[in-house]
Amino acid sequence: MKFRQELKMALSSVKANKMRSFLTMLGIIIGVMAVTLLVSLVQGATNTITEELSGLGGSNLSCMVEKTTPRITLKEVQALEQEPEIGLVSVYSSGQGVAKAAGNQENVTILAVSQNYLQLNRLTVEKGRCLTDVESEYRLSNCIIGAGVAFNLFGTKDVLNETIRLNGKDFTVVGILEEEGSAALNTNDLKVFLPFETGQRLLGMNGVQTFDASASDEDSVAKAEQTLNNFLRGKVGEDNYEVFNMGSLLDMISTVYNVLGYLLGGIGGISLLVGGVGIMNIMLVSVTERTREIGIRKAIGAQKSDIIVQFLIESVVLSLLGGFIGLLLSGGILGIINAFVKDYHFAITLQVAMVAVGFSVGVGILFGIYPANKAAKLKPIDALRFE
Repeated sequence: MKFRQELKMALSSVKANKMRSFLTMLGIIIGVMAVTLLVSLVQGATNTITEELSGLGGSNLSCMVEKTTPRITLKEVQALEQEPEIGLVSVYSSGQGVAKAAGNQENVTILAVSQNYLQLNRLTVEKGRCLTDVESEYRLSNCIIGAGVAFNLFGTKDVLNETIRLNGKDFTVVGILEEEGSAALNTNDLKVFLPFETGQRLLGMNGVQTFDASASDEDSVAKAEQTLNNFLRGKVGEDNYEVFNMGSLLDMISTVYNVLGYLLGGIGGISLLVGGVGIMNIMLVSVTERTREIGIRKAIGAQKSDIIVQFLIESVVLSLLGGFIGLLLSGGILGIINAFVKDYHFAITLQVAMVAVGFSVGVGILFGIYPANKAAKLKPIDALRFE
């Protein structure tokens, strides 16, 4: 019952000075908004990038050869699939070119790929079929194009069996990739995929310089990486190649974004502390204004603890209201951002909301203790004489 009375008195005090209460809460509102917005934006970006990288395969390994002699052949790389710890292997080379068709032209990235490339990189052929190693062996002039290439050259994705001219040579379209959108990491919409040997000849390249491999399962990633290292070391020497573990890259990026989230959250926390100073300042003013009230309460039997609880509740009410308003405003701002940025999704997680509100309540208690203690120490006779 006593707590309910203290709460009613705190709310009455807040209502009696609406503008002053709002200005007092403003620091907390801004602080909570800073914490929730910054952390939520970082989390949203982290989740999107993590999903994009996960789409490349967490158990995939990417190999790059810096030395071109002695040459590594396609068959030598494909023979790695016989190793128990290796799943699929795909070689590729890339270069730039100009695609022309139907009176239009488009600057594109040309990739010479072997049969497993699309599967390893989790690319989906929306229409048509994938390329095969038989097409590479006979150097057939077939290609798969990204959705952007199809739209920009023909104005539609229904372009199967159409012909495009690529760096002066004609190719037949046998497949169109599913559209990814410009926000995707390293989007494939403006790429053209050719059979490996066909593409190598068009790009003027020889031998294998880059290839991907997948581990047979997630527990075999380390063994697969060791197998690839042994193979490349034996072919080109110790310092002439690199093997990238996509899973390790994913972990590293997640760690970086987590640290960034903590730093930005800390910066937002400083705003909350500034808001706490504002609460303490107003509470000290409130103690001065209500000195006679405190004197009367103590004269009729109020204990020191009663006075402390009264002012602490008032301080916490101010900070808690400020925290909730800050969360509502943050949610509204993130909703507006989501409406304009379609490829990302930003939201306030329950954990972030609880931390922000808990921090704001903690600030209210921390900065309300001194004014509450000062009020509780007032002697009844001195308080009643105060003018």
